[in-house]
Amino acid sequence: MTTDVGGSLARRIANLNRMLAARDRTIDVLIKRLESPQQRDASAFALLEQNIALEDVVSRKTRELERERQQLRDALDELKRTQDRLLQSQKMEAIGQLAAGVAHEINTPVQYVSDNVTFLRSAFETLANLVERSMRLLTQIREGGSLAEQQLADIGDFERMTSRARLDYLRRNIPDAFDESQEGLQRVSTIVSAMKRFAHPSARDMEPVNLADLISTTSIVARNEWKYVADLDIEFEPSMPLVPCLRDEISQVVLNLLVNAAHAISDVVLQDPGSKGQIKVSTHLIDDYAEIRIKDTGAGIPESIQRSVFDPFFTTKPVGKGSGQGLSMAYATVVDKHRGRIFFETTLGKGTTFVVQLPLRQVAPS
Repeated sequence: MTTDVGGSLARRIANLNRMLAARDRTIDVLIKRLESPQQRDASAFALLEQNIALEDVVSRKTRELERERQQLRDALDELKRTQDRLLQSQKMEAIGQLAAGVAHEINTPVQYVSDNVTFLRSAFETLANLVERSMRLLTQIREGGSLAEQQLADIGDFERMTSRARLDYLRRNIPDAFDESQEGLQRVSTIVSAMKRFAHPSARDMEPVNLADLISTTSIVARNEWKYVADLDIEFEPSMPLVPCLRDEISQVVLNLLVNAAHAISDVVLQDPGSKGQIKVSTHLIDDYAEIRIKDTGAGIPESIQRSVFDPFFTTKPVGKGSGQGLSMAYATVVDKHRGRIFFETTLGKGTTFVVQLPLRQVAPS
């Protein structure tokens, strides 16, 4: 639905531009006619009459031109709002596609915690029984003064309970259970926090952004896409300053490139089960640009399709796995909105590196 609206607005804007160009040409013709030699040779009365007529036509055309310019501005504003809705829609679509993986990422540490809680409950019951029997024996000894036959029997029962309780085993494993549970809960907290940061709309205007934090968050959200087919290596430029950008939209660009890299490697790994590829994400300072490089060890991009990579709706993925909008949206975000650069380097059989360069200083559009 959103794509249809965007296409309709684009056609409307193109039509308005054609109408404005026609109006400009009409006014130019009228002005040239007024200045032509034939007009200079005409009588004063005829010239006055034609001037009045021409001024009326120019005035009317100018008013029409201004109305159409306003319509064009309104259409452009609507297109901008539609693009924003499309971006948010694509983000929600991406989150929906990643949801199963994120659920698995959360379920694994939660299962550790659940198993450990079951173990700790059993250990607690065993230790509670031992403590209760110990307190009873101490009370009997304190009150009886000497050990009667029944008390000796109780001590024997206590020793047998102690043996069955495997106290050495509990002493070794209870701290580990707490550590594992704490680590699992921290993992869940990290994933949930990353999802919240990724899904939550940020400022509509550009703001200073920590690229390391943005990339780390996005890699966590996409982890289930790459962890089975590739190892992820991240290397940040230590002196990278905060980069002015639209955080949401650059997060979406990084997500699209990470998922594409994982899919490219997956196609290779399927031919060699048990193997793993590598994705390397790095940031660099290149002159007045902050650069993000995402390199994969996939099959590379064939020369026959390289010119189409950033075209809307172009995809080599099977139906249901890709809409063909990821790279075209990335291009629009980086080039049109940030006045940056996006390109790729590829070698067949070795892999592809996508490069995003964002200006460190943003200049408002003139």
